[in-house]
Amino acid sequence: MKNFVSGTATVAALELRQRVRSVAWYVLLSLFAVILLVVSLLASMVFSGSTDQFRGAYSVVVYIVLLLVTFVSPALSGNAINGDRDQATLAPVQVTLVSTAQILTGKFVAAWATGLAFALVAVPFIVFMSLAGDVPAGVVAVSLAVLVVEIGVIAALGVGFSGILNRPLFSVATTYLVVAALTIGTVIAFGLGGAAVRTEVTDRYRTYIYNSEGLTTTNPPTCGPWQESQRETPRFDHVWWILAANPFVILADATPIAFSREGYPVDTFGQIAWGVRAAQLPPEGSSWDECDPRAGLAPGETPEEVYSRTVPSWFAGLAMQIVLAGGVLIWAGMRTRTPAKRLPRGSRIA
Repeated sequence: MKNFVSGTATVAALELRQRVRSVAWYVLLSLFAVILLVVSLLASMVFSGSTDQFRGAYSVVVYIVLLLVTFVSPALSGNAINGDRDQATLAPVQVTLVSTAQILTGKFVAAWATGLAFALVAVPFIVFMSLAGDVPAGVVAVSLAVLVVEIGVIAALGVGFSGILNRPLFSVATTYLVVAALTIGTVIAFGLGGAAVRTEVTDRYRTYIYNSEGLTTTNPPTCGPWQESQRETPRFDHVWWILAANPFVILADATPIAFSREGYPVDTFGQIAWGVRAAQLPPEGSSWDECDPRAGLAPGETPEEVYSRTVPSWFAGLAMQIVLAGGVLIWAGMRTRTPAKRLPRGSRIA
C-alpha cells in the first residue's frame, strides 16, 4: 500500500509540475477570478431585495464554480494519457516500477487537484458570502463537499477517456459530450420525455348565469351548474428521475434548504431543488368557482410543503456518476496496461 501511494504521488507531482510551469495556467486562474468577481457583484444585486441577500449570492457563486469547472476540466484532463503517448513520454514511465494503476490514479489525482485549484480561487468569495449571509455551517459543508466530488467525477471522466481513446482531440471532445449529456442532456431528455408522455386531466368551473348583454339575470346573481372540460398535460412525474444524474440538481438536492416565512426558498439551491421535487407530483385538474367569494383566494401548496412531501434523489444520481466514472477509469486501465497483447492501430510506443 505504501509503495502504491508513493508511486501515485510521484506521477501526480510530475503531472502538476508540468501544469504549474505553463503561463496559460495562471491566465486561466486569473480569468476565473475576474468572472467570479463579476458574478458575485451581480448576484448580490439580484438578491439585494431579500433579507437573505448574501445567502442567495453564495449559492450562485458555488454554482458558477461548478459551471466553469465543467467548461475547463475536460480540456485539462482529457489528454492526460494519450497526450503523453503522442509525445512519447508515457512509455518511459511504463518501463519503470510504477504500475498502470499508479499511473492512472496519479493522473486522476493531478486532474482532480487541477480542478480544485479553480475552486480554491473562489474561496475568498465563498468565505465572504457565507459570513456576510450567516450561511449555516451545514449548508457550506455539504455544498462544498458535493462540489469537490463533482469536480472529481469530471476529472475521472477526462482521464478515463484519454486512456480509452487514441487521439487527444477525440478524448477531450468525448469528455465534453458526456459532461454535456449529464448537465444539458438530462434537462432536454426530461423536457422531451415529459411532453411525449401526456395524460388527460379534468378542469371544473362554475359561473353566474349571464344574459346576452353580459349582465347577471337575477339579483342576487344565480349560480350556473358546474361544468367540466378536459385537457392534455405533460407527465413529468414519469421522467423526473432523469434529472437525478444532473450535477447541478445533485448539488441542490443534497444541500440543506431554507425557506422564508411564506414557505419559499431563499437561494438558488432551494429553487432548483423545489422545481425538481415538484416534478415528482402527478398533474391535477383545476377548480374555479365564481360564485364562491373565496374562490381563488385559498392558497395552494407552498414550495416548502411540496419539498417536505417528496423524496430526495441526489444519492442515486451521485452513485450513477461515480459508477460511470469508475467504469471509464477501469476501462482506461485495461487499455493502458503493459505488456499489451494488442495495440490500437496508430498507437505510438516511443
